[in-house]
This record gives sequence, structure tokens and C-alpha cells, in this order.
Amino acid sequence: MTSALASRCLKLAALLFAATLGGSQIAHSQAQKSALNLAMVAEPQSLDPMASTQDLVGTIMQHVYEPLFTFDGKWNTVPMLAESLPTISKDGLRYTIALRKGVPLHSGRDLDADDVVASLKRWMEMAPRGKAVAKEVADLSAKGPHTVEITLKNAYAPLLPQLALPSGMAAIMAKETIAQPLKDYIGTGPYRFKERRPDQYVLLTRFEKYAARKEPANGYGGKREAAVEELRFVPVPNANTRVEGALAGQFHYADLLPIEALPRLEKSGGKTVPIVTASFGFPYLVFNTKEGVMSSLDLRRAAQTAIGEGEMLAAGFGDTRFFIAEGNHFPKGTPFYSDAGTTAYNERNAVKAKTQASQAGYKGEPIRVLTSRQYDFHYNMALIMAEQLKRAGFKADLNVVDWATLVQRRNDPKLWDIYITHSGQFPEPMLSPPQLGEGAPGWWSTPAKQAALSAFNQETNPGKRGALWGQVQKVVYDEVPYVNVGKFNSLSARAPSLENYTPATWPFFWNVRLKP
Repeated sequence: MTSALASRCLKLAALLFAATLGGSQIAHSQAQKSALNLAMVAEPQSLDPMASTQDLVGTIMQHVYEPLFTFDGKWNTVPMLAESLPTISKDGLRYTIALRKGVPLHSGRDLDADDVVASLKRWMEMAPRGKAVAKEVADLSAKGPHTVEITLKNAYAPLLPQLALPSGMAAIMAKETIAQPLKDYIGTGPYRFKERRPDQYVLLTRFEKYAARKEPANGYGGKREAAVEELRFVPVPNANTRVEGALAGQFHYADLLPIEALPRLEKSGGKTVPIVTASFGFPYLVFNTKEGVMSSLDLRRAAQTAIGEGEMLAAGFGDTRFFIAEGNHFPKGTPFYSDAGTTAYNERNAVKAKTQASQAGYKGEPIRVLTSRQYDFHYNMALIMAEQLKRAGFKADLNVVDWATLVQRRNDPKLWDIYITHSGQFPEPMLSPPQLGEGAPGWWSTPAKQAALSAFNQETNPGKRGALWGQVQKVVYDEVPYVNVGKFNSLSARAPSLENYTPATWPFFWNVRLKP
């Protein structure tokens, strides 16, 4: 296929996709300038923000549900539904949280402490990070209509950041809607759920009675305003279709675009505006430690030896402005920088890996690598990793599925051995990846993990936590529950008419406006 023909095919695909959306609806919304059409990478696995750590779920539902706390632009924890930061007892075990008064739920009544307690209990039962927190909690109860008290078994430094994270969110919802699965999505956010049409869109509408905070907007914190009437989150799994849609003015925002599209976006003549989100996150490989060939620690170590993360990053991102190949989980100059264990990073030693695998008893069993094309860099990295494993004598079996299927399959330990994903780069180590918690796919749980994390999490002195994180990082390299591939920046695009957008790990669209 010639490049000209390929370009025409991509443009035709974008036009056909617009037709499947309902072109008249999009044209009408643009004419009214009251709705945003937002191109997302896939169909969301769920609209339950506790049931999935999928970033897409958090991105959409953070507009509907709010947490007690959130993050400002510098990743400091700040109050959201809480009136202020909690009062903490001298022994660090009791957190008293005053709630904001007069905050209406989408159902009409005001939020109270019983809603918060019921929501947090559900979160601690369902979400991987919630389950990790649950192990630390001795009691959770309402102390009056607008006060919640959390009593811990031991000091737990990551508590507030855990309660603030949008992914696998500790979302506060109306207690009468709590069910499994959720049927009604009743929160306190600036937008309320209106409609979901699978493979077409999720539609949110402005909540007219929303009670915003008074502080100036700052990151995810401060004042939130639904300046645009409707948000339409549209699944566009093909990355090139997202690019063409952005260039054609079909979308007000297009998420996670291929890096090679940057020159076209820059030369669009003002049709679209490229957005580079710095320090966006890190890709990582999750190993199935519970069942299958990778449940063998020695074979995981052999696979780690075979992998060349630098080569994978180059395949995933191409442009060196968009990635850094380094084994430390946190950048130099940050409180949690450590080089512990990093001698095992980027070895790409096929001969050594083959010897390790043979000594571990490997007999040619297929290693099922689960990946998706929805994130093009995942797929490109998977291709390179499969070749690296093959050079080391492993039989790599690449299973390419759509993202929603991957998210579903990774919950079944019988269906995969390695899967590829990514996460945001956060200042609190316990926020990501979920495998540091309990119950996340991969099911890593060992005495060494528990000992290292207990020491780390019970230390509340920031100056001492850095060295303790190094011990956790070393256990990760020793036991290989996952492999941190490196660090990357992301590329997305917005329409010139979209104003006041702030680049973020989980894109948010409160406080944005459309030019009249």
C-alpha cells in the first residue's frame, strides 16, 4: 500500500467512524458549543471506579464521583469532599475527617458521613489499593453526620494519597446506590451520568447544583466548574483514527497519540494543538506469579535477564525526547530515588538468560504475552520483547486483543503469563503499580514483600522513607513480580477552540471552555 493510499484510507476510516457516532449529533453539539467530543483509547471496562484500576475508567468517572482528598498541581494531597486535611492523633493511628456541609448528591439530598463510610468499606472490599488499606484499618465509623474517623492498626504513611488517587478510586457515592455491580452512578461531581452506548460513547451532563470548593483551581484540587454542558467520551481504539479525527476537527480532545504523529500535528496549520504531558508515567510488564510458567521465580529472573528495556522503549516511542531508559523507579533528585537492584535492568543477555532458564527446568512451554493495539506503544514494545525472549530460547506467544478484553482476561490467572500496561508517575510509591498492594493481577504476595512494605509504610518520617523504598525496589528486582520498563512523556491533542485545558495523567474537563 502506498503512503498516499494509506493516508486516504485513514481519512476514510475517520469519516466512517464519525458516521457510526451519529454525525448529526456531533455537528449539533459543535454548533451549540455546549458539548465536548473526547476521543479515548478504548471502550471502558466498567463505569465502576472501584471495580477497575483501568486509567480510562478513572478518567471518565472522576467527573461523576469525588474522593475525600485529591492532588494539587505539585502532587500534594489536598481536601476535596473533606473540609480540610484530617486531624491525626499523636500516635498516628486515628484520623478524624470533617466533611464539607451542604454538598448535594446527584440524587438531590446532601452527602453525609454514612455515605462516606459505606463507600470506603466497599472500596476496601473491592479495589486492590483499598484491600491494601483495609489490612491497616482497625475501625472505620461515622462520628456524627459530618465526621468520619479511621483508626489504624499501625502507622500508615500512604493513607491520604491512597484515598486521593483517581485510579481504582476511593469514590464517595450515595449509600443507597451501593451494589455489586453498580446500577446507578450517583456521586457529587460537577457532571452526572446520563447515558452509555457501548462502542459509541459515555455521556455526562452538567450537574447544576454542584457545590464547588472555594480555593482557586490547582491540579485536581480547588474549584471545579462544569463550564461545558456535556462531555461525550468516545472510544476510538485505532490510534491513527484518533490522529485523523483530531486533524479533521472531529474531536475536541484526542488521548494518547502515536509519537510519530507529532510532526503532522505541529504542521497542521492551527487545525489542532499537540500536547506533550511530561513525566506522564512508566510502562511495565506484569508477571503471573500465581499460575503458569512464570510462577517460577527462577524463570522470571531468566526472563528479566533476557529483556532489554532500552530497546523496548525505542520501539515504543522512537523519539528520545519521549522516553528515558533507567532502572530507578523514581527520578534522580526526588526523595525516593534509589539504584538498588538496578544491575538487573536492561541486561538483554540472551546467553545468560538461556542458561538460567535451562537450570530452572524450562522445557519450551509457551509464554503467553497479553497485549493490545489500543496503546500503540504497548504493542510495539511487546513485539520487541517477544523477540528478545525468543533469542533467549523462550517460546513467546503473543496474544493481541482489544484493551477491554485484556483488562478482563488479566483477572484470570489461567489465561496469561505476562501482560503489558502502564501507570502514572506519582510521588508516593504505594500509589502505583497496583501490584504493590494486594489482589491485583499478578497476585504477588511473599514474606519479603510484606516485610519491606511494612517497614516502608509504617515509617512516617519523610527523610527515612527514601532509604526504605530502596529496600522495596530491591525486592522487586529480586522477585520480578513486574518489570518497570522506563519513563515516558505522552502525546495528545486538543482543538484550538478548547481553552484552559491542563495536561494531566488522568485528563479532566471541568474548568475548560469552548471559544464562542
